[in-house]
Amino acid sequence: MTRARAILRAANDDERGHAAPLVPSLAGAVGAIVLAIGVAADSDVAAIIGGIVLAVALLATTLAYHMAIDYGIFKRLDELEK
Repeated sequence: MTRARAILRAANDDERGHAAPLVPSLAGAVGAIVLAIGVAADSDVAAIIGGIVLAVALLATTLAYHMAIDYGIFKRLDELEK
């Protein structure tokens, strides 16, 4: 029984996937900086590119978070319901 409990605890304490949203978040930060520079310098091209990169990175961060973390949570919940 203690071995099953240890396996279950190890599965629930798993931290894999938490770094996956980091890359799109960093891309979003770069996009926000380019957007701010483009607005401050009155450069339409830089502002548009920065806005597009920021928007795509925000969507990618949400998707990566959902795929990396939420799928594991939903999988464990489905297994508990069975």
